Amino acid sequence: MDLKGNQKILLLLFIGVFMGSLDIGIVGPALPSIQVYFGVNERILSWVFTIYILFYMIGTPLMAKLSDIYGRKPIYILDILLFAIGSFITITSFSIDMLILGRAIQGMGAGGIFPVANAFIGDIFPPEKRGGALGILSSIWGISFVLGPILGGLLLNHGWQWLFIINIPIAVIVIVASLYILPQTGRNRDINFDWYGIVTLGVMVSSLAYGINQINTNNFLASITSLNVWPFLILAAILLPILWKVEEAAQDPLIQVDLFKSKEVKLITSIMVGTGLVQASTIFVPAFVIVALSFSITNASLMLLPIVLTMAIGGPIIGRLLDRYGSRNIMIIGTFAMIIGLFILTIFSKSFYLFIIGGILVGVGMSTAIGSPPRYIMLIESPPNERASGQALINIITSGGQLIGGALIGAVIGSYAGNLTGYQFAYLLIALVAIIMTILTLGLKSKKEQQKTFKTVA
Repeated sequence: MDLKGNQKILLLLFIGVFMGSLDIGIVGPALPSIQVYFGVNERILSWVFTIYILFYMIGTPLMAKLSDIYGRKPIYILDILLFAIGSFITITSFSIDMLILGRAIQGMGAGGIFPVANAFIGDIFPPEKRGGALGILSSIWGISFVLGPILGGLLLNHGWQWLFIINIPIAVIVIVASLYILPQTGRNRDINFDWYGIVTLGVMVSSLAYGINQINTNNFLASITSLNVWPFLILAAILLPILWKVEEAAQDPLIQVDLFKSKEVKLITSIMVGTGLVQASTIFVPAFVIVALSFSITNASLMLLPIVLTMAIGGPIIGRLLDRYGSRNIMIIGTFAMIIGLFILTIFSKSFYLFIIGGILVGVGMSTAIGSPPRYIMLIESPPNERASGQALINIITSGGQLIGGALIGAVIGSYAGNLTGYQFAYLLIALVAIIMTILTLGLKSKKEQQKTFKTVA
């Protein structure tokens, strides 16, 4: 396929990924308005965010496997269509239950967009172009996650429904364009769908999400031992090894546990748990700024811009450097920058300019940890017919980190009654996570070893 055709394909993938990731965090500023509109309490309201992540986790392996069976194009279009349907239900909701249903359908569609888009790149782009393409796509995924609260705050002036109305025309354009521009990819009807796997995964992540949602961050120890929390967390823990056994026994597993035979996959998935924790921490940055610098809500949201702009600039650059220097070197530098940035936010949180510098360094780190390097590694380690499943695995792990990270940071902040010490301690914990991530990156393969693996797998 010619360069112009690849650029059109990348643009369509770019728009889909942007929409799916944006809606993770865009509801944050709108939650108070939604609460007043439907008259619900905070615990029910939190499901507007949680249900999206939950079904995002379920939709990721489901849609990735369907794309391996039926081809990338029809499943990518299906994902965009589900996202649009969920947005329409959300806009027209007359009850909180209907709103949560719409968010669930949105999450199901969004969960498949990113892994299918990454698999498209693996199928279509030549090896020497994949790093740059993944860099652009991955930076958009990370940027839109952080950009969501900023855009949400701006659109909220016109009503919370506008956060979802904008999805409809964009989705229609992407669907129509996809019918004409996206190429058909191979199908494999011989694959048997892993229903036991999807049910087990669904129950496991639902239990995890419910248990975490019921934690009272103002009385953490008491709530963690309550019947609304510990049975669900234990059930999730029990189901994890069961899911592993189910996937090992499956003829065509939903989650490719065979990939974990690779040391590289074990390392990168462990790193991605930390990535999810770091991503979750960015949601709390505006609240951190309000406490530390006494900013207004609007101005505090703008303090995410250093992270967003750095990721916007750094993502494509890192993608290009990836082809030249290899993923290990890039990730070591990026995660080390993240450590410094998080420590600056923790220690110098009352300094406006140092807070900005810290945000820039965190943005550099997120450009690598969220961006193209881990996706590139998984593409190399995955056989061609399992590329989408490999990308889905990264999304599942990262989403799990986001769920845990949000609950962990909220619990720490709540334990200190929302004062500055709580935020500083929370970000200190995230900095320690970044240190562990950096140590793990030292074990990744060199560029030469990656090239050898690529030849073997291909």
